Amino acid sequence: MVAGATGWLVGLAIPAAIVGFVHGWLAGDRRIYPWRRAAGVAAFVLDHSWALLTTTASVLSQAVSWARRDSVYIAALSERQARHVFAGGYRLRKGFAITVGTTVSGLADTSERRWKLVTDHEDCHVWQARLFGPLYVVLYVGWMITAAVAGTVIAVTRRRPLAATVEAFSYYNNPFEWWAYSREGRWPPPRLAGHVKWRGPIVQSLSAKRESRAARR
Repeated sequence: MVAGATGWLVGLAIPAAIVGFVHGWLAGDRRIYPWRRAAGVAAFVLDHSWALLTTTASVLSQAVSWARRDSVYIAALSERQARHVFAGGYRLRKGFAITVGTTVSGLADTSERRWKLVTDHEDCHVWQARLFGPLYVVLYVGWMITAAVAGTVIAVTRRRPLAATVEAFSYYNNPFEWWAYSREGRWPPPRLAGHVKWRGPIVQSLSAKRESRAARR
């Protein structure tokens, strides 16, 4: 109903209602939303209204994951966590997880390091998509394209490695990635190879916050 009402505002009530039904059914069956917390209720409302575009993309990414034999749903990282997490499944680059709306996929394994990647880094992207809604796609992709052009010019004029320079400018220095890597406590990431635009983390890492809370106890 929330998704259908949102779609009605732009003349797409039926397609929006279908997306809302599919995602809502998946979320309910997997029990991903923590209903006893205000953040869980807010996540549900945002996912099916303001962030409906990225939620639609999330459903499509899950469809791709279902078609892959290496896709494994990870309930321990999903239930009451307001996200769907898959090992394997949809991914754009080997060795890199990818977050599309509420769905995280492409985990290479379920080691402790990869779990932290989901809880500290990828979950940050899930909430970025919720908070920025349709602007998230425009801003993220817009930065990547513009920065890729700038990185290419710099690589050519200053005789730097093309691939590494473009990757550093378009991906690693993307403000949304800066935010997520800072949350993970890995800023600057080692692959930046000296092309650091942002000198320090934008926010405190979640690990530091946990340690601070533990010390106060």
